[in-house]
Amino acid sequence: MNSKWVELTESFEGLKLKPYMCPAGKLTIGYGHNLDDNGITQEVAEILLKTDLAHARMEVTAKLPFIGKLSEARQFVLVDMCFNMGISRLMTFKKMLAALERGDYKTAAKEMLDSRWAFQVKNRAVKLAEMMKTGEY
Repeated sequence: MNSKWVELTESFEGLKLKPYMCPAGKLTIGYGHNLDDNGITQEVAEILLKTDLAHARMEVTAKLPFIGKLSEARQFVLVDMCFNMGISRLMTFKKMLAALERGDYKTAAKEMLDSRWAFQVKNRAVKLAEMMKTGEY
């Protein structure tokens, strides 16, 4: 792609990082990307997912310094829960986090399943709780 074209279109459109309605009444984001008609590509969706997971990992690491002592699978569980519900809601799982910190993974898994979140996400919670209990994917 010609970089001059990109530069000019960027200057015409302007960058908006949150969705907005363009003058034609279409849901739009970025540099005029029409979400109503075009959606996003799988490539863009994967970039967003990787970026969001990296952000969730940073948030979890900042709030739960013991995460580095956990197996990779257990770290994933915390990052995925943060990705799914946000760090604020993850931090409300006080009994699960206390069990995790003391290495009681069976109780941590039980606490995950004893929640409104588990009811909402169903099979995801079951799979994540099993990972938490076993320490394996």
